[in-house]
Amino acid sequence: MNHILDVTKLLCPMPVIKLSQIITSISEDETVEVHATDPGVKHDIPAWCRVHGHEVLSVEEDNEKFILTIKKY
Repeated sequence: MNHILDVTKLLCPMPVIKLSQIITSISEDETVEVHATDPGVKHDIPAWCRVHGHEVLSVEEDNEKFILTIKKY
């Protein structure tokens, strides 16, 4: 199942905090699609995923909006 996390207009560290909250509520192997406007998420979320053992499946940029797909492990 794919979950959507809209953190547009939120600045660091809130996107990572919100991601950590939703990750605890989903099952292993599910994904979270993070929609953000803070360019820091391109670095912050992959770093958080490395520390916590999750995988970044994709990072897309579209019109100043960033979409990252994270798989929970």
